[in-house]
Amino acid sequence: MLIEHFRYIAVEGPIGVGKTSLAQKLARLLDAEPLLEQPEANPFLPRFYEDRRRYALPTQLAFLLARFEQTRPLVQGELFQRARVADFLPDKDLLFARLNLDESEFQLYQKIHADLKPPAPPPDLVIYLQATPTTLVERIRRRGRPYERALDIAYLTELADSYAKFFYHYEAAPLLIVNSEHLDFVEREDDFELLMRRIHDMRGRREFFNRGG
Repeated sequence: MLIEHFRYIAVEGPIGVGKTSLAQKLARLLDAEPLLEQPEANPFLPRFYEDRRRYALPTQLAFLLARFEQTRPLVQGELFQRARVADFLPDKDLLFARLNLDESEFQLYQKIHADLKPPAPPPDLVIYLQATPTTLVERIRRRGRPYERALDIAYLTELADSYAKFFYHYEAAPLLIVNSEHLDFVEREDDFELLMRRIHDMRGRREFFNRGG
């Protein structure tokens, strides 16, 4: 697969895995428009990390509305104007809802989601970044966002497991599953070039990339 031919790439993975940094680097390489989740624009997110049960629903709804607006350019009529690289995949939106909402809230959210589901087509490629919960904690602390200090390893473990289950069944687009434990695509150019070669060599719709320590 020649990455230069892709018009829409999505980078996914749990909090702290490095998806935004990789998406930005890919966008620069491809002269593509970055579509970034912008969690700092969600007014409920800091309160969600302090009290997940209380603020889960408004946090989730705010992200849904933001994604709906961000993915408007990806409808068929505008998709071919410029390549785009996103650090989120609209299809996995219900993953967080199932994890954080109670049953009645989840049923309500499903109805709203069905009406406002972002109208994005499947990506040409999804890159799913994995890392252990311990590594996620270290990376989150390193980037130093104050509102993320309340995140604990138990929640990150549950989140990482939810991502693994979601992508185990994901078939909507070609998928490259990347174990990022020993990879740094921002600071180590060799790692980034290795990833580009791995994408170029993809032949199936689901492949794996793992580099030992």
